Amino acid sequence: MRLKKMTGLLVAGVMTLGVFSVAAARTGGALGPRASLFGAPTAAVEAPREVDLPPDQQLTLAKQYLARMDQSTTTVRAALEQARAARDVVKTLCLNDKLNQIDVAVRSAKDRAATLQSAVSGRDKDRARHEFMILQVLKDRVDQLVKEANQCIGEEAGFIGESQVSLQIDPNIPDNDTDHLGDDPEIISEPPVLASPPM
Repeated sequence: MRLKKMTGLLVAGVMTLGVFSVAAARTGGALGPRASLFGAPTAAVEAPREVDLPPDQQLTLAKQYLARMDQSTTTVRAALEQARAARDVVKTLCLNDKLNQIDVAVRSAKDRAATLQSAVSGRDKDRARHEFMILQVLKDRVDQLVKEANQCIGEEAGFIGESQVSLQIDPNIPDNDTDHLGDDPEIISEPPVLASPPM
């Protein structure tokens, strides 16, 4: 029981550290389209990276972020079910880990969205800006986890089809025909006899 509690605290600490490190490393620019688990691009949510948006726009974007995170959860969960059905242990473990991390981020994002809603209702712009910034970081974290889920490699990825070996011989390599070597007296035809050293 104590180990579970310590593990939970460690996971919470790592998530908090990740949120603040991503927030500190943030740069400007608009979000581009992201690839889903099966290669199809998901709908891009265009938003300026600054959080100086009006509170109503922050709420609108927050709802779009949550919808996108829910879509990511559904996509990774479907891939996990396929890996389980195929009995691919490696892929199942990898996808299960990514899905658990996505679920934690989504739950946290939903809590932040509720806090953002109350901050907007209370006309607290600073608190709303803070909550919206954390929502953006959590959305970016989910996008990163989906990319990592795309890289989960299972057994079948290493053995696609039957193995075939092909041999190509470089035409510039001379052949091993010994007939044209001639009778060179320097060539020793018999190896020397081994003898024991004198005692």
